[in-house]
Amino acid sequence: MQALPDSLCYLNGDYTPLAEAKISVLDRGFIFGDGIYEVVPVYGRRFFRFAQHMARLNRSLGSVRIVNPFDEAGWLERARRLVAEHPADDQMLYIQVSRGVAPRDHVMPEDVVPTVFMMTNAMKPPSAALLAKGVACVTSRDFRWERADIKSTSLLGNVLARQISADVGAVETILFRDGLLTEASSSNVWVVQGGALFGAPKSEHVLEGIRYDLIRELCEAEGIPYDLRPIAEAEVRAADELLLSSASKEIMPVTLLDGRPIGSGTPGPVFARLHAAYQRAKNTQSI
Repeated sequence: MQALPDSLCYLNGDYTPLAEAKISVLDRGFIFGDGIYEVVPVYGRRFFRFAQHMARLNRSLGSVRIVNPFDEAGWLERARRLVAEHPADDQMLYIQVSRGVAPRDHVMPEDVVPTVFMMTNAMKPPSAALLAKGVACVTSRDFRWERADIKSTSLLGNVLARQISADVGAVETILFRDGLLTEASSSNVWVVQGGALFGAPKSEHVLEGIRYDLIRELCEAEGIPYDLRPIAEAEVRAADELLLSSASKEIMPVTLLDGRPIGSGTPGPVFARLHAAYQRAKNTQSI
């Protein structure tokens, strides 16, 4: 059994050591996965694009009819205390809101108080060696549910998808639905062709990563053409460059897909420009 972290967490108004935090077995997050989560990067104890993360949290809560328990200032106040108590300067803040505790019934109960949980962990960014080499990914049919745009704690489909790549030592599983790119198990996916960057269009099949708008902004600043459009599986395999993005991965180059090289088999120039621009953004878009 892995040892639990001894860092502080927030649970329903109390700050307590993570290993001592407890919820009811009838919490709907435990019984049904009936909840929403958000993950916010923290650099130098400052929150990166916090307002955008809070906006997505609010959208997800609204989609499943859970009232947001705090406004943005309320979330920030609680998050700052957790970050201040943690020994690491760079962290990942995890927020989870479940519908709350009620007798087990599929119907959404009324007048139930949401369960609010927050914790923070040290961030482990991709190493320089990894970024210089790029990573391997595999592909799969996208067998998850139809509402991937909701950042739900019901993640079994994503867990099964990620395990496909973990079983063969790859970093991610890139998913296709009806022959078109959606995303990866826990990342957005970007295709570079002819110096331009393309991503899957926003839809119910794609979680709109916070990096969607960030990467658009970085492309505009760098003069890199950017577009969201349907991307066929053949285009992904024939890409000049293939990139992943997420809160923990930032921007990561994929150089091997299903055992075959992408482009030259090495990280390309668009990745290099976007990665450098991303590092600069971390200093200007954190609070």
